[in-house]
Amino acid sequence: MQYITDIQSYQGKKRTAVTLGKFDGMHRGHQKLLAKIKEHTDENCESVVFTFDMGRECLMTNEERKTKLTGQADWLITCPFTEELRTMKAETFIQEILVKKLHAEYIAVGADFHFGYGTQGDVKMLAEFASEYGYKLDVIEKEKYKGKVISSTYIKEALSQGAIELANTLLGYRYGMTGVVEHGKQLGRTLGFPTMNVAPEKEKILPRFGVYACRIKVDGTWYEGIGNVGVKPTVSDEQKRLTEVFAFAYNADAYGKQTEIEFYTFERPETTFSSLEELKKHVEQDISYGKAYFRDALSDCAGSSK
Repeated sequence: MQYITDIQSYQGKKRTAVTLGKFDGMHRGHQKLLAKIKEHTDENCESVVFTFDMGRECLMTNEERKTKLTGQADWLITCPFTEELRTMKAETFIQEILVKKLHAEYIAVGADFHFGYGTQGDVKMLAEFASEYGYKLDVIEKEKYKGKVISSTYIKEALSQGAIELANTLLGYRYGMTGVVEHGKQLGRTLGFPTMNVAPEKEKILPRFGVYACRIKVDGTWYEGIGNVGVKPTVSDEQKRLTEVFAFAYNADAYGKQTEIEFYTFERPETTFSSLEELKKHVEQDISYGKAYFRDALSDCAGSSK
């Protein structure tokens, strides 16, 4: 997949199947759009995901979106929401971007897609110009879960409540984060459970502060563990957001390594303890909880496969 951050850098010559939107999280609704453009690609038509870099709190960083789409699309175009784009008339966007620049022959968008200055462009306008500019338009109805439309807002609400299983269901994959393991105070090592401190990108939304059963990927291998999402109030007053992971079967030095974390289930909220002894007691309970969770999960999988 080719990834560019400026529409003017696009040099594709083939016809394209395009989907457009914010694509924050690449949830199940977004995956429907991706599937539609993939249906229309062949040796003469490339798939394009066109999205905007909004530069604010998001479910997925630009780099995470790039990783998620690798192998799923031919082009990912992530454009900053510049003044030029913000003030561009909707018809001009169709003419100059979709038709002249991207050579779109097929476009798939959600029913509430808007574009152009003052969001004056919509699916009705795209349909009106389809025959004039020679593209086919598909307007895809929203994906729902138990009667409620799946949206980035819905997922953010679930995350804020610690409802990680619901968020994972809406996404169609497990919510997580990426980051480099940082040096900390090594307090966990002193207490008998060495942890990996991983800070998110500043725009990345974290789930509700607290303890989760999670997995962490280091050097290509996944390890089960527990992770505290938050600011470590018992031992620090920095208010720096971190996910601090204790991986049950990892014993090497991970400092400076790129990692990926997936959240499975919420155990308890982040708490300020009165002493290190009390902290250690609760972490031991967290570890027991996490091991039991993954043991039961493996047991359930084994049972379902019989």
